[in-house]
Amino acid sequence: QVSLVESGGGVVQAGGSLRLSCEVSGHMFSSYSMGWFRQTPGMEREYLASMPGSGTSAYYGNSVQGRFTISRVNAENMVYLVLKKVKPEDTGRYYCAASTKSGHLTLSSEFTYWGVGTQVTVSS
Repeated sequence: QVSLVESGGGVVQAGGSLRLSCEVSGHMFSSYSMGWFRQTPGMEREYLASMPGSGTSAYYGNSVQGRFTISRVNAENMVYLVLKKVKPEDTGRYYCAASTKSGHLTLSSEFTYWGVGTQVTVSS
C-alpha cells in the first residue's frame, strides 16, 4: 500500500509564497506520475499540476500556470508544489496524488493514491 503525507499548508497573505511537500512511502516512487489538486467545499477537485516519474516534464492547470511550480526528488520520495503570487481564490485543501499511469495526467480519476491534504488559506 502506498501512503502520501502532505505538509506545508497554512495561512499566507495574498501575493506571498508557500511550499507544499508530499512524502510518498514505498520503493516504486520513481515509477509514479505525481499530481497536485485543490478542493474547496462543495466544489470538484481542481487539477493544479502533474509530473511524470522521470521528472523531465511538468504540466499545469490554467489557473496556476506561471505561478505554481511542481518538482520531485526521487531519491527522497518527495514531491513539492511551490505557490507564488497567491490569491484569495487559491484558498483550499491541497492534495497530493500518485498514479501508475504515464503521460499528461489531469483528471483526478487517473490517480490511484491520495493523501489527506493540507489546508492553504490566503488572506487578503
